[in-house]
Amino acid sequence: MTTRTEAVVPLAPRPRGGVVQSVADSLVIARRNLIRMTRIPEMVIFGLIQPVMFVVLFSYVFGGSLVVDGSTSPQAYREFLMAGIFAQTVTFATAGAGAGIADDMHKGLIDRFRSLPMARGAVLTGRTLADLVQTALTLVVLAVVALLVGWRVHEGIPKAIGAFGLLLLLGYAFSWIGALIGLSVRTPEAATSGGLIWLFPVTFISNAFVPTEGMTPWIRHIAEWNPFSATVQACRELFGNPGVVVSDAWPMRHPVWASILFSLIILVVFRTLAVHKYRSATA
Repeated sequence: MTTRTEAVVPLAPRPRGGVVQSVADSLVIARRNLIRMTRIPEMVIFGLIQPVMFVVLFSYVFGGSLVVDGSTSPQAYREFLMAGIFAQTVTFATAGAGAGIADDMHKGLIDRFRSLPMARGAVLTGRTLADLVQTALTLVVLAVVALLVGWRVHEGIPKAIGAFGLLLLLGYAFSWIGALIGLSVRTPEAATSGGLIWLFPVTFISNAFVPTEGMTPWIRHIAEWNPFSATVQACRELFGNPGVVVSDAWPMRHPVWASILFSLIILVVFRTLAVHKYRSATA
């Protein structure tokens, strides 16, 4: 007498749509990177120290020596300064994003992700989302420090939340530039250097730390059409801080719309380039 045993064939999982799978995979990668950040707390701590130093140094070194809206009051400069410091903080996070991706490439971790049945762009999207969460936490701490040195919001909480939303949008868009740099270099050190070199002219040829009225005309023209300047100007308007200049340049007259438009263009262009580079680099 023989017994026939039938093999139990597991049911295949129901296939998910492309967008649903991409979102789910991106969230998994984002969670992985957030867990990694909690296990290496010095990454977060050192990320907080630099912007706090900028707030304190710029506030007390330059406060009272620059004219803002016809006033040399240290309080006026501190309120003028904070939108620029906030914007600089979210953009400087780009270097960390690039270095992290370059480190994963260097260790071969990206190749392991590539062997899994997951959306191609999920690795980069998850990484940039995790960096966005860290940037948001940094902004919260920075805002508390700014309040301690005298910065105030004069246009109400809803507009202030909108300003921080513009800052996070700019930071997320710039993080894709960092992702592209991280995929284009061989070592994390090169990604860090490459991620900072271009950020200095972007942040300093702007209205972040000094008013543009006293700049050489051609430099002022560049500063006023700088996407970074548009976000800084938009934040000053939404915060109700001094330094809202009158200019013929469209980004300065409509800074909120200019900030959204520039950030979305940067996001679309560099996400497309980064995903294309990722596919070719891991092919």
